Formats: sequence, structure tokens, C-alpha cells
Amino acid sequence: MRSVTTPFLFAATLLGTAMPVAPASAHRPASESMAWSNRLTWGVSSNWSASDDHGLVNQPSANDTLPPAALQQIARMRISNEPMAALVVEEDAQNRAANAIGDPDQKKAAKQAFQQSMNTLANEAATRSILRDLYASDQLREQLTWFWFNHFNVQAQKRDIRAMVGDYEDQAIRAHALGKFRDLLEATLRHPAMLRYLDNDQNAAGHINENYARELMELHSMGVGSGYSQKDVQELARILTGVGVDLKPESPKLKPQWQPLFIRAGLFEFNPARHDFGDKQFLGHEIKGSGYREVEQALDLIARSPATAHHVSEQLATYFMGDAPPPAVIDRMTSAWRSSDGNIPQVLGVMFRSPEFTASLGHVFKDPIHYVTSAVRMAYGDRVILNSQPIINWMQRMGEGLYAHETPDGYSLASAAWTGPGQMSVRFEIARQVGAGSSGLFKSSEPGAVDQPAFPQLQNALYYAGIADTLRLPTKAVLAQSTSPQEWNALFLSSPDFMRR
Repeated sequence: MRSVTTPFLFAATLLGTAMPVAPASAHRPASESMAWSNRLTWGVSSNWSASDDHGLVNQPSANDTLPPAALQQIARMRISNEPMAALVVEEDAQNRAANAIGDPDQKKAAKQAFQQSMNTLANEAATRSILRDLYASDQLREQLTWFWFNHFNVQAQKRDIRAMVGDYEDQAIRAHALGKFRDLLEATLRHPAMLRYLDNDQNAAGHINENYARELMELHSMGVGSGYSQKDVQELARILTGVGVDLKPESPKLKPQWQPLFIRAGLFEFNPARHDFGDKQFLGHEIKGSGYREVEQALDLIARSPATAHHVSEQLATYFMGDAPPPAVIDRMTSAWRSSDGNIPQVLGVMFRSPEFTASLGHVFKDPIHYVTSAVRMAYGDRVILNSQPIINWMQRMGEGLYAHETPDGYSLASAAWTGPGQMSVRFEIARQVGAGSSGLFKSSEPGAVDQPAFPQLQNALYYAGIADTLRLPTKAVLAQSTSPQEWNALFLSSPDFMRR
């Protein structure tokens, strides 16, 4: 384990400054250090120690730091061994071949094989995401990967996005999760999953499609009611004409004057033959018709807008601090955004250093992914699961399935979305399953595999060393009435205290 200089120092690490903070092990109670870890990670692991930094310090690399058993699972995946562009082209060819079959029964079988292949690619992406959330050392990056994916949401079931979603999460989102917002914004814009999902690959001069332009401003950046007009949306749609996706290996035939403006990167394409080269008036600025350079100018204006700084800061604060974060914190984050040109770590650092953030620890209601992930981390620590399907199913049952939200607004960050009676009854059932045994987590999908024995011991040294001090008296009283370890586990995972982070 690495020696920690406490999560309080983490804010300073993000800002690149030094803060005279005493080590947690020397001056901070374990329960307080645990509260910080519960917020800045996917949940305290069963092998947690107050002297461990939990991946909260030093976040420069997006590379995996995972147990070998997790890395081996990821290494065997098709998404790890074939470029995304090749996957999409291969799946498209399989689909075309199936559609060309004349015999109805053979065609049905071929279509089913195609759908299964596409589902496998999406499941591989979900499994990789879950393994990273459970075991990666850079826990903050993994939390932010989920936040940004939800912020720049795409739904895997639309068109051919199942073959793209793993790359979208890994290369567009995760690789930029702790960088500049402007870079993240363009990475999502240039990814075929986003262009497919919001139909910008159908946006061309003379056939304008405003879907992506509208959501880019309304959801991804400036926010509703922030001062932009419908005319701005229309002008941005014109700017985005020609930004699309092309699966064909050969470049399109273009007029000589357009050839230098053509851009191809994998499946991403800017085709000047589909672009509206007229001048535009966008957010009070004139943008001369010039090709893809117009897109870059528009993104500069959007990313540096005060409205974007405030809207995205508010979303980050809501994710980390819960409902209705204090306006003063959002204002300070907005100021840091503008002074740092949208440097995400510096914006986060301002929030993490605030007394309001400290006061919020232990009070944020867990959404389904936080609940399930924290339960498995608490139950099994670094013991690597062999089957992610139970977790995928649990998230789906609670209404927050990975890559499954249909509309571009992403899943709600409000606690009210996850506290209904039906939602809680499912949580109690999951608590019983996790508390009673492995629930299939340690039975691989290999033919003939058997379920390996596993039983979580939640009433352990960690509980007595730190967790017990954080529980309310009513929770302790209920736990004292349990008649078996299984019942104790289920009651603990069902408790109001465990529901919050």
C-alpha cells in the first residue's frame, strides 16, 4: 500500500500546489478518512486501510492499474484486440450478408448470429468498465469516466453503436476525463458513436439535421436558458454539416479545391462536399465558411462560454455533493474553470477543498451504479470477479443499465430518481443476494465452469476499525438483532447508512 497524505491533499495535487495537511493516519480518525474514500472512490473496499491512498493522489495516467486476473479478462476481449473501425466494418459486413440471404430460416439464424455478436461487443465494454470500477487504483478517473459518459450520453442499442461504445468510453471519455473540457468536447464530437447517436452523420448542406447541434449546447455545454437562441442552434447545425461517419475504405471523389479540406480519421470523416460553406453568425461571432476550422472555432466559443463553465461545474458538484449543491461552491468552481481554461482537475480541486464538500460527506444518496459497485467492493475487496453478468443485470433492474439510457440527457443525478419504493425493494433483494454468497460472480462463462465458493465477511476488522463509528444507533440496533452472518450482511447492505456516500 502507498502511504497517503490524505484525500485533503488530493485537491492540492490536482491544483499543482502544496497544502500543509497532516497525514490521515496521524491526525485524522479512520472514520473520516473512510468518508473521503467513500466519496472519491466507488466505495470502500473490504481491504481498505486508513494508510492507503486509494488512488486519490497522482492521476496523470489513463493506463489501467488492475489486478492480473482482471487484466487477463480484458486482454481476451475482442474490443482489446481489434480496432474499433475494423469491428464496425466487420459487423456491418455480417449484417449485409445476413440481409442478402434468401432462405427465411437461414436468414433468421444469420440475423440472430449478428445480433449476438453485437451484444457480445457491448457486454465486453460493460465488463471492462465494471472491472475498472471495482479494482482500478485510479478510482477518481473511473468515477469521472462514468460521469462524463452520462453527461455525453449515447445509447448502445441505436444503429451500430454496440460495436463502438467500448471505444467511445475508453478513448473519447476516459482518456480525457481529467484533462481540459475543450479536448473532451471535441473528442466526443469526433467519435462515430456520438455522430451516429445524434444523427449528425445525416447532417449535410441542403439537408440540415439539428439534433446534435441542439444537444451539444443544451446538454453538453451551455445549458437550457443560458442565453443562446434557436438561431444559434441552426447556425451550429450548419457549421457541423459534413461532420460524419464513413465505413468505406476509399475516400470520396471530390472537386480539386475540396480535397485539401477532407479529413478522415478511422471512421470519422469531414466531407467538404456535404458542408455548408456559407458564413455563419454564432454566439455573437462571425464564422467564415472554411470547412472543419469552423467546427474548431465553434467549440472554442462553446467551451469558453461563462454559461458552460457554470452549467458543467454545477453538474460536477451535483454528482459529487448531491442535490442542490451550494451556489457559492459552484461559483468558485466556475471561476476556477474560467481562469484555467476549463482544466477539469483544477475545477475539482476547488470543490474538494471547500468546507461545504467536507460537510456533505456521508450524505449523498447512491445511485444504482454506486450502490452495486460499492456493495461488491465491500464484500470481496481485491478478489476479482469472474462473471460481470450479475452486476450488469442488477444495474439494469434498478433502471441504470450501462449504455442503456435512451435519451441524450443521461441518467438523473437527483436522489429522487432512485428512492422510490420499487427501487428500494430491488436494492433489498440485491443486498440479500450479495450478503448470502457469490451470486454467480465467481462462475466464469467458460463451458463446464463451476461456481467458486465465496462468502463475504462484512462483520470484520474493517467494520470494527472504522465502519461501526459511522453508523447511526438505529442501524447498530438492527444489526445486533441478526441471527446469522448472511442476515447481518443483508441488513448492513440494506441500511440507510450504506445507501449514502
